[in-house]
Amino acid sequence: MCDDRNVRNHGAFMNDLQIPASVDPDPLARLNAQQRAAALHGNDAPLLVIAGAGSGKTNTLAHRVAHLILSGADPREILLLTFSRRAAQEMVRRVEGLVAALAARPAARAAAGLAWAGTFHAIGARLLREFAESIGINPAFTIHDREDSADLMNLVRHDAGLSATEKRFPLKGTCLAIYSRAINTSEPLESILAGAFPWCQEWHDELRELFAAYVDAKQSQNVLDYDDLLLYWSEMMRDATIAGELDARFRNVLVDEYQDTNRLQAAILLALKPSGRGLTVVGDDAQSIYAFRGATVRNILGFPTSFESPAHIVTLEQNYRSSQPILDAANAVIELAAERFTKNLFSQRLAGTRPILLSIADEVTQARYVVDQVLARREAGVTLRSQAVLFRTSHHSMPLELELARRNVPFVKYGGLKFLESAHVKDLLACLRWVENPRDRVAGLRVLLLLPGVGPKTANRLYEQLVTAGGLDPGAAAVPRESSTWSEFAALIDSLNEPTIRWPADLALVRNWYEPLLLQRYEAAPARVADLRALENIAATYPSRERFLTELTLDPPGASSDFADDPLRDEDYLILSTIHSAKGQEWNTVYVLNAVDGCIPSDLSTGTAAEIEEERRLLYVAMTRAKDRLDLLVPQRFYTSQQSASGDRHVYANRTRFIPRSIESFFECAAWPSEEDMPGARKTGRPSIDVAASMRARWR
Repeated sequence: MCDDRNVRNHGAFMNDLQIPASVDPDPLARLNAQQRAAALHGNDAPLLVIAGAGSGKTNTLAHRVAHLILSGADPREILLLTFSRRAAQEMVRRVEGLVAALAARPAARAAAGLAWAGTFHAIGARLLREFAESIGINPAFTIHDREDSADLMNLVRHDAGLSATEKRFPLKGTCLAIYSRAINTSEPLESILAGAFPWCQEWHDELRELFAAYVDAKQSQNVLDYDDLLLYWSEMMRDATIAGELDARFRNVLVDEYQDTNRLQAAILLALKPSGRGLTVVGDDAQSIYAFRGATVRNILGFPTSFESPAHIVTLEQNYRSSQPILDAANAVIELAAERFTKNLFSQRLAGTRPILLSIADEVTQARYVVDQVLARREAGVTLRSQAVLFRTSHHSMPLELELARRNVPFVKYGGLKFLESAHVKDLLACLRWVENPRDRVAGLRVLLLLPGVGPKTANRLYEQLVTAGGLDPGAAAVPRESSTWSEFAALIDSLNEPTIRWPADLALVRNWYEPLLLQRYEAAPARVADLRALENIAATYPSRERFLTELTLDPPGASSDFADDPLRDEDYLILSTIHSAKGQEWNTVYVLNAVDGCIPSDLSTGTAAEIEEERRLLYVAMTRAKDRLDLLVPQRFYTSQQSASGDRHVYANRTRFIPRSIESFFECAAWPSEEDMPGARKTGRPSIDVAASMRARWR
């Protein structure tokens, strides 16, 4: 927040703004007509910007914020909501650059006051701490990530006797997924179980009791989980006084990626701006692909009629990414959607080749084709990092990964274990969280179980003894004789409780204590130690332990390499990514694996019409990542093994239903020779002599 003592009255210094003579006095001169209309829209009615893929929505939104500031809006009264901390930081950077370039220094200082920019969850956490006493919670709460939430769910599940049932009761991850889906979709538990977890329906009553106990456990330990940040914020907005105060505070509310919001987020926005005045949402219904997280396309489709005065709609259709032939094909695919905002992307890049729709023998041949093409494009001057291979599900890339490794082509795959999910990182953060909130049982037990000689029963006893009078008191615990490191641990807790220790010195204390334990517990210790040192480096960029723990939990990095360049990584590497992870990205060349029914759409996502429509949008997102070349690969058969009913066999596939014959003209249809047709090539498929089967049979 800006300090009122250092910033003059906003209206007064806005009158002092001077446009440099060397700069075009029109701050929107570089925008096209639709982008300009969105940036200049007034606050008399809500604004919906339908931003097609590659249409410059971030630039448009940044110009709108800059225009508001240059027109006299106080940046401290602007709330900007995004879906990642990096997106918020990038938006603030762009706004500051625009304002600084178009006005004198006072305006640049004004833009720097854009302090309410962040993710829904991060802004929610800030507001909950501010209004904590008014809504009956302790402002010193800590926040559990998904794994910690699952661990707490498991503790409650065990305490309730549900881990010793005669019939299979859902495990902690499933229980948390059911709970989270119910919170984010605002649907009754009955419909959640029937639609997404039918095998759990018999446990309806037990799950309801479990979730109630889980809520009690969180409140008694003064922790909130990821979903609580939205749920509590939404409930807080039911208070007319608080809602009115926030409506007056945030005169302008702008939301990026609105198609990815869930019902709670939409309810929060409607409560913040019930009239819609001053509310801008930007998104693309054709890129709504996160229903599995609780997002609903209904939010953006229903936005225009959510207010007394209908929302004004601006559609951004000019694409600055792809060639027109790629856009023609993508438009044809999405035009078959059952319901959508009408838009047709166009580009000034009219030349280019149509996307290739390639029939190919099988997954092994598909992998060889992709690597051949990737290397050929590289020789033609297209770097590996300018190429990407996209797929519906992570395991679809396994044959390709083997081929890339065999041919020594470096690659990076987006997905898999995240940095904060690594055991050694969670160990260190648990220690910090426990000191920050001594009632956090999950963090406390994780730390105590690190000590040699301390098992679950001892850890529970020590936890109860240590947590006295609202703080951590090592002297209150009966020292376990089996633990040789208790004195070092007690000294650490005493040091962390010392008020003279300033952040981030406390993280360094924890790391120094933990490293010897890490060396004993885990393999690849040097790499893990490097992770912790990288974590310590970025800790210095946060003002306090509380801010560090909160923001790192809400917007975690994907890997330690997010903090710094990896010296061991090749200078160039191919990108492998699920389509979900690729959203928002772009590459010169894109290869889409397994464009067949059963993969796109996934055979697990064809139960309802809504699921099928989301799968169509997923293909559209994949196609619109490509700038110059797009290959969609259609394997004719898949080799399946160890199927109990039918054994090892080939399964034949059909091309994805989302590219019917009626739109084939937008693609270059071709076939690539199978290995069987290639002279001198080794045959693929089931071997004539199954040596592996013979070896297994020898011992039976």
